[in-house]
Amino acid sequence: MDITAEIKRFALDSGASLVGVADLADFRDYPTFPPDLLAPFTRAVSMAVALDSGVIDAIDQLPTEEYADHYRAVNEKLNCIAEKTANWIIERGHKAHAVPASAFADPDRLMGHISHKAVARMAGIGWQGKSLLIVTPEFGPRVRLVTLLTDMPLTPDGPIKNRCAECTKCTEACPVGAIRCVLPAGGHYASREEAIDFDVCNDRTISNNALPGIGARVCGVCVRACPWGARK
Repeated sequence: MDITAEIKRFALDSGASLVGVADLADFRDYPTFPPDLLAPFTRAVSMAVALDSGVIDAIDQLPTEEYADHYRAVNEKLNCIAEKTANWIIERGHKAHAVPASAFADPDRLMGHISHKAVARMAGIGWQGKSLLIVTPEFGPRVRLVTLLTDMPLTPDGPIKNRCAECTKCTEACPVGAIRCVLPAGGHYASREEAIDFDVCNDRTISNNALPGIGARVCGVCVRACPWGARK
């Protein structure tokens, strides 16, 4: 088994549902916090954990307390998997840095230290849906993501074809009409404003955060609506 297959197997055995590798040479123009975050690294390992479909299916127009709790628990699981995998790499003489799941470097703009979704797209975990969520063939958008940066010479995967086609389910379901439902040529958005009205979406998550029993910047309506997740 080569080193790429080994690390993927280790991450899967540690609890990840999906694992892919991205070449960071394709990521140098993306914003990171700090700006030199990627400097010591050449590869990013994207890891996903599938969400409980029973929890997702219970979401209607607002997130449930169960979903908010599940969101936090899965983020913690992802961080544990990433830390374990980083230690596995370090023990073999390479650099590794686990970027925490859902940690905001810029809370006002909902930006993390790196875009886990952009890394996941380039690592072949899934394609970029019209809601900007990563849509996986296996679980639809019913996943959470984490990223591990490394200089280990892993073989990168590549993006997969966008399969949203003419579907408008996420747009129709969005309670605040934030999803524009425009699929660009090539299936990849140049900016998130091309796909969604970010201010409207952001205001919705801020409002949800203040709801009793929620305490998280979550919504989940477009996650539930996507046929790629609902069919599983």
